[in-house]
Amino acid sequence: MAKWVVDKSHSQVGFEVKHMMVSKVRGKFDSYTAEVEAENLEDLTTANIAFTFDVASINTASEARDNHLKSADFFDVEKFPNITFQSKEITKKDDNEYEVTGDLTIKDVTKPVTFEVEYNGKGKNPWGVDVYGFEAEAKINREEFGLTWNAALETGGVLVGKDIKIKVELEVNPEA
Repeated sequence: MAKWVVDKSHSQVGFEVKHMMVSKVRGKFDSYTAEVEAENLEDLTTANIAFTFDVASINTASEARDNHLKSADFFDVEKFPNITFQSKEITKKDDNEYEVTGDLTIKDVTKPVTFEVEYNGKGKNPWGVDVYGFEAEAKINREEFGLTWNAALETGGVLVGKDIKIKVELEVNPEA
């Protein structure tokens, strides 16, 4: 099984959540590690995929919000510094689409989550190295992972939505 390297300058791990029931807040994790092993990235069914997100690197373009997300109200980074994902099963849906199911752990709560993955293709960079592109998305209920803080709004509804979309964009190449 070959190891593949994530090109972090062309990859991103992000999320979005409803804010005040009317808009969305988007953010990302600036620091993460990814381990991808596969015989052939044009067929992910043999792959082993693992991610670790450094929660302290959360970035929503608002320092006050980021600090609140790092606090015990949300992620409690002092006790739970990482979010992890480990693939368990990969199913090919068609030529370019997969379902990658695995264990997602947030705040010591582990639940199965399925990412819808699209293989965007293969290219050769200017240095002659093959690169592969993927996009993945999953939706989770944050409350199932112990992220329950919220505030009721005067007009009805809540400040932070329950559903979180996790979005991953990856460019990978062979390990040298």
